[in-house]
Amino acid sequence: MHEPTPSLRERTGGAVRASWMADLWTVFRAKLDESLRPMPFALGGAAGLLLGYLGPFGSDTATLAQRYTYWPGVVIGGTLIGVICSALADALVDREGRRPIVGTLVGVVLMTPLATLFALIATRAMFGHDVMPGAYVGLLGPVFLLSLAMSGMNHLVMRRAAPPSVEAAAAPAPVTVRFLDRLPPRLRGAELHAVAAEDHYLRLYTARGTDLILMRLSDAIAELDGLEGAQTHRSWWVARAAVREVKRGDGRATLVLPEGVEAPVSRSFLPALRERGWL
Repeated sequence: MHEPTPSLRERTGGAVRASWMADLWTVFRAKLDESLRPMPFALGGAAGLLLGYLGPFGSDTATLAQRYTYWPGVVIGGTLIGVICSALADALVDREGRRPIVGTLVGVVLMTPLATLFALIATRAMFGHDVMPGAYVGLLGPVFLLSLAMSGMNHLVMRRAAPPSVEAAAAPAPVTVRFLDRLPPRLRGAELHAVAAEDHYLRLYTARGTDLILMRLSDAIAELDGLEGAQTHRSWWVARAAVREVKRGDGRATLVLPEGVEAPVSRSFLPALRERGWL
C-alpha cells in the first residue's frame, strides 16, 4: 500500500494554528476546573489576616479595620489571578503534571505583573494613595516572592491532600485503542473527533487538524473498540466526546463537531443513537 499523495492532504497553516489554540483552550479549562478549589483561597484568606495583623509595607499606620479589609482582599484577589495564571502555565508547559516546579515558576512569572497592578489599584481604592510608576517597579520583587511562597505552600498542601498512591489506585486501567496507532505522526496523541470515508481513504478529524489514511471504514470501526463513539452514517464514525451540538431539520439530524465539522446521521442509525442518548 502506498501513502496518499500530498494533493489529497489538507496542510493549511491557519487550520493547524486554530486547532492548537482550541486544544490549548480545552486543556486550560480542564486545569482551571482542577485549580478552582476552596483550599487556595482559604490559605490566601489566612495569609491576608496575618499580613493585616503585621501591617507590612507601611500599612501599620492604617487602622486595624482597614488592614483586615485591605490585606485579605489583596491576597485573595491575587490568589484568583494566580489560579488562572497557573492553569495557563500548566496548559502551556506541564499538561501531564510531570513538572510541577516548572509549571509553578511559569505561573508565578505570569501572575506577578498582574497581581502587582491589582495591589496598587487596591491601595489607591483603600487609602487614596497616588500610584507612581516607580512604585509598580519597586513592588514587583516583593509580589514575586510572596506569590512564589503562596504557590509553593498551596502545591504542598494539595499534594498532601491527594497522595499519588490514592490517585493511582482510583485511576481506571488504561484502554488500548488499536486504531490510534494508525494516526500519522503529526496527529499522534491528539483527540480523535471523527473518521469519514472518502473513496478508498479515511479522513481523520482530530484536535490537531485532519489527514488521510488508506483503510476501510469497517476495519477502522473494529479497531476503534475501547473509544466511546458510534457509526452515524455508512461513511462516518463519530466520537461521543466530540459532539458539540445536534442540528435537526427535514426529518434528519446532523452532529456538529469542533471546528464546525458536521457529521450526518442517516435514518438507519438514528434509532440506535437515540436509544444511547446521543439525540
